[in-house]
Amino acid sequence: MTDPQLDLLLAQLRLAYLHKPSSALGPGVRPAVLVVDFIEGFTHPESLFGGPWDAAVAHTVELLHVARRRNIPAIFTTVEYDPSDLETNLLVRKAPAVAALARGSRWTAVDHRLPRHSTDVVIPKKHASAFFGTDLAARLETMEIDTLLIAGCVTSGCVRASAVDAAQYGFRPLVVREAVGDRSPLANEANLYDIDARYGDVVSLVQACSYLEAEVSG
Repeated sequence: MTDPQLDLLLAQLRLAYLHKPSSALGPGVRPAVLVVDFIEGFTHPESLFGGPWDAAVAHTVELLHVARRRNIPAIFTTVEYDPSDLETNLLVRKAPAVAALARGSRWTAVDHRLPRHSTDVVIPKKHASAFFGTDLAARLETMEIDTLLIAGCVTSGCVRASAVDAAQYGFRPLVVREAVGDRSPLANEANLYDIDARYGDVVSLVQACSYLEAEVSG
């Protein structure tokens, strides 16, 4: 798909939104970085599920460096399944190949390029949203977090689901455009547009890093 074709389709999408442009939620005062599913199974070129998001991973590294420098917590989600999930998890039933992301396999590890600290939180999940079936909301409440800067993959799947649930739980979702990716450019842009219109804010990497710097400095 060429850029003009993509632009045309996105222009048609925007026409479908009859409401006025939505208001920005804006950031709160206690941010954390949420990295959704940038695991070896989705980022390594040898993986069956590897995707085209090296650039998004690199931008996530930048975001994490700023967060680390400003003592802002980072949370990583991984995807991992148990044998019993083959029968009980409908997402696995729908796409059986994902069962290769077995608990303890090399593919469930956080991408080795992402800087990690001993205080960072890693949350395994079995569904699209980082919140569903996990203790993420409770952890964020304990840390008094009110804002999530979201990176990861895929935009149309787990990133979107996590952003929607973040808003529903009362955490401001700020999806960092350069730090997320999808296998389809159209799906990526369409979902970013919809997230920004309905659930949270889509911000640039520059905006995200500036907010982290200014928030802590202030």
